[in-house]
Amino acid sequence: MRAHNLALVLHTVANSADPPSRAAVASATGLTRATVSALVDDLIAGGLLTELDPPPRTGAGRPAAGLALTAAGPAGLGLEINVDYLAACVVDLTGTVRQRLTEHADQRPAGPAEALAALGRLGARARLAAEADGLVLAGAALAVPGLVSGDLVRVAPNLGWQNVDAPVLLRGVPELADLPVAVDNEANLAALGELRVAGGNPDFLYVSGEVGIGAGLVIDGELYRGVRGWSGEIGHVTVYPDGRHCRCGARGCLEQYAGQEALAADEPLAAAALGIALAAVVNLLDVPVIVLGGAFVPHFPRLRDGIEAELRRRVLTAGLAPVTLRAASLGADAAVRGAADAVIRGVRDDPAAWLRRT
Repeated sequence: MRAHNLALVLHTVANSADPPSRAAVASATGLTRATVSALVDDLIAGGLLTELDPPPRTGAGRPAAGLALTAAGPAGLGLEINVDYLAACVVDLTGTVRQRLTEHADQRPAGPAEALAALGRLGARARLAAEADGLVLAGAALAVPGLVSGDLVRVAPNLGWQNVDAPVLLRGVPELADLPVAVDNEANLAALGELRVAGGNPDFLYVSGEVGIGAGLVIDGELYRGVRGWSGEIGHVTVYPDGRHCRCGARGCLEQYAGQEALAADEPLAAAALGIALAAVVNLLDVPVIVLGGAFVPHFPRLRDGIEAELRRRVLTAGLAPVTLRAASLGADAAVRGAADAVIRGVRDDPAAWLRRT
């Protein structure tokens, strides 16, 4: 019960438009003032909440001090490996990015051990800078362009990986050896990052454009993963059945016409291919909003008209409920931001676990 109430109080403060007083938290949660006061004291002692100075008195009575998430407590380390870059990001409990590092290099020749060791060293640099800023890392999350099962990267075709235990390799870097490390698909984490910062509609399809193309489906504010956690491989939806050979072994996959390399080469079929694939998703799942992220963001102005034309032509319900198409708010940072946010979300959802650590 205490663990539930700690999370309830923390979420109430986090989701309040203005810093609420202890009395306001008690009113919002239905808990007694004495219970809320004790829980708030524990959350302040654990570095999760801070009590702000009360505003100047403007009339009779003593103004109440407001509560807010602390920016000087636990933080999340986001890590991302993609075909042509590595990235690390530290986000504090308020959702503010405190560190952001990127290294651009082709990761395909390196192999899993070498690539993850390089990423671990980048993460160690971000951790050192964050700790110098007074933060304590609660954990790390890794975004990868592939199918993930538990901690295992089952296959990442554009990297040439199979059955890679990424956390073990990352923790081989001494500076990360003590951190819990979670692993997820980069499009899933990007979708969660977009959900956190963008607000608005809780139902959307996030499409991540890199060398490969992935998608994260958010329904009622929750990520849909599929039975085995492998949903979202939209890059391997067939758009031209007799088309180009793909790295996956099939022909005519979407990423051969609209992936990052195709966009850089000004592929004339990019917008049509995206429109065909996205229309199929909308017809199947009734998604009201499509968010294009990653490498699609800088190309969005030239892609938009062609995609929307295909959606109008191919979506059965286009005349009744047009699909909203927009560029991602986080741009190329969505996956690494989403990874860091996933760690912070874990602290917010279970503050009791964090308090036990401190």
